Amino acid sequence: MEHRILIIEDEENIARVLQLELEFEGYAADVAHTGTAGLIKYREGNFDLILLDLMLPEMNGLDVLKRIRATEQATPVILLTAKSEVEDKVKGLDLGANDYVTKPFEIDELLARIRSAIRFAKTRETDKINQQKDQYLLSYGNLSIHEHTREVLYFEKPVELTPREYDLLLFLLKHPKQVLTRDQILEAVWGFDYFGDTNVVDVYIRYVRQKLEASNATPIIQTVRGVGYVLKVSTYET
Repeated sequence: MEHRILIIEDEENIARVLQLELEFEGYAADVAHTGTAGLIKYREGNFDLILLDLMLPEMNGLDVLKRIRATEQATPVILLTAKSEVEDKVKGLDLGANDYVTKPFEIDELLARIRSAIRFAKTRETDKINQQKDQYLLSYGNLSIHEHTREVLYFEKPVELTPREYDLLLFLLKHPKQVLTRDQILEAVWGFDYFGDTNVVDVYIRYVRQKLEASNATPIIQTVRGVGYVLKVSTYET
């Protein structure tokens, strides 16, 4: 996948050299020569990394960085600085820059820093996605339900449920090892205003059991006679 890099640099010769070097390395590179133009291109584009000079006309690099970080933290920003700009380097890092290189710089060093920054950003994004997935994942024993996608797995095999069957199993899964009465199940799954026969719970429990057993015969919904049901790992039904 081609990564896109935005170069915000007012010295046209430096910007052109950077663009050519990056394109030679397989990147797609765009250039802006003022802080204002750079901020506009950033907002209009979808860049994987920004090379940002500090000394820019119209809007300096620190102000551009502030505006970028006011909206998002994900896009890596590498500052291009002069040797004398020590205080600005510190300010830039405090404002959310990921790295900096000092002019004049070796192109190989800059390319290495770009690769590292993009790699770190992609890893962090993957971790974030995985954390979001885990946030919605409920599991007990060999049963798991992803609330966001409504995917149900039993012994790692998908189980197709109707909306009501899904709600029933999800309620049980949110209370593992807890004995739930038919009235509790009715109230949670069918609602307060349900006035039908409580036997509907038994019917739907049977439906869900059959579908789980189609994936694996090991029972997980146990009957507690005279009371209700419990989601519990066992080798036999009570």
